[in-house]
Amino acid sequence: MRGEFGAILIDCGIGPRTAAGRMKILGAHPADISAICLTHADSDHFNSNWIREIIGRKIFVYCHEKHIDGVLQGAKNLGLSEWIRPFSDGEFEPVAGLAARPIALPHDQLGSYAFVLKGSGGTIGYATDLGRAHAELLNLLSDVGLLAIESNYDPVMQRDSSRPAFLKRRIMGGRGHLSNEQALSAVREILDRIEKQRRPLPRHIVLLHRSRQCNCPQLVRKLFAEDQRIADRLVLAEQDRPTPWLFAADHQPMVAQQMELQWG
Repeated sequence: MRGEFGAILIDCGIGPRTAAGRMKILGAHPADISAICLTHADSDHFNSNWIREIIGRKIFVYCHEKHIDGVLQGAKNLGLSEWIRPFSDGEFEPVAGLAARPIALPHDQLGSYAFVLKGSGGTIGYATDLGRAHAELLNLLSDVGLLAIESNYDPVMQRDSSRPAFLKRRIMGGRGHLSNEQALSAVREILDRIEKQRRPLPRHIVLLHRSRQCNCPQLVRKLFAEDQRIADRLVLAEQDRPTPWLFAADHQPMVAQQMELQWG
């Protein structure tokens, strides 16, 4: 995400070399990154290969206080702690001119965090690894110009997969991930709330964190196309390539916030 006074990454689950290659496609560079905001510290959201890049480029890493130990694992004595900036439940500013509001999510033991990011170019809502979409989250995501939310798995594919039973229970048990149907229900609820308040709908609705083994883009598109409000705005984030730049506002000024979304 690019703001008026710097760029941030939301999570860094792919390695820095891969990320640099994808950023280059979009005319960006790791040197543009001023901060990384972490939803949580799982390895698919914080790749330890970023540690030297963070220290060498002096990138601030914002994570919740309870995820600091997870981020520091594997850092050895490289000095990563100097660049960690913990947040709690209040609003913080990862770069000047960009406000971030964290929203606690019931994911696994330590939880995860969604973000509502607001600056001069618009407002973005970003929520992945939800567990479930609670009322506070839906309310806070009902005032954004770009909505990004996970749609992780198809229930039938999940149940029929070769994954062990404990993993299926973790994913589907209310503290793991949203299914396609749960994601659709959440998005519809958000759009209903927006319409009741007579505000404009998000310019883009981006679906994140799609499982390769237990989901299918064709299934996702068909399901979400049932609601025409979503169909015209739908973007599927991919694991192996970047999306184009997406804007959070109807206008596209030079300093508008932009978002390049990938899996995770």
